[in-house]
Amino acid sequence: MILEDERRAVVERAPELAALTPGRTGNLSVRDGRDGDAFAVTPTGVPYDEFDAADVPVVSVDGERRDGGMAPSSEVPMHAAIYRRENVGAIVHTHSPWSTAMAVAREPLPPIHYMIVAVGKSVPVADYAPYGTDELAANIVAAMDEADATAAFIENHGLVVTAPDLETALENTHHVESLARLYLQTKAAGLEPTTLSDSQLETVLEQFESYGQ
Repeated sequence: MILEDERRAVVERAPELAALTPGRTGNLSVRDGRDGDAFAVTPTGVPYDEFDAADVPVVSVDGERRDGGMAPSSEVPMHAAIYRRENVGAIVHTHSPWSTAMAVAREPLPPIHYMIVAVGKSVPVADYAPYGTDELAANIVAAMDEADATAAFIENHGLVVTAPDLETALENTHHVESLARLYLQTKAAGLEPTTLSDSQLETVLEQFESYGQ
């Protein structure tokens, strides 16, 4: 079975994805290394606790299906295009409520808390495009590149997070969702969230590096 470890990782972490996003709306993928030519991705249209490693689709970064007993996510074009453009090992895409609220409002997430450095100094909003298209992937990569971030909200859609590995991608998805909730709750209380300066964020990054984070 090709990409056995990556397919097992998809099975093991799919329940965490399901807890983040309504119904069967999210998807995740793991590449064969950070520069591999194929990735394992969640299947489409099935509950995330009802498939095993042999079912997990394997797709090339050119979008060609290579293996797996189930059909791959409809967002394969987005995953494949991001892998072609970015040196990352995993992608998580959710419609998690607080992040999606930011996407619907077309509201970038500013640096309101030091943990934002897990994905950059802000979370930008990528322009809308139909789901499952190369245009959408190009918009996401452009937004992340411009903001020097590893995450982006997608206008009227949801959230995408990239990382070197799946564990980090999921952890950072939780960070963004938590910060989006904090930001919106502060705004809902009639308060204006304060933000950290670039120098303060750089200090946090230096501290993280010294701790090996």
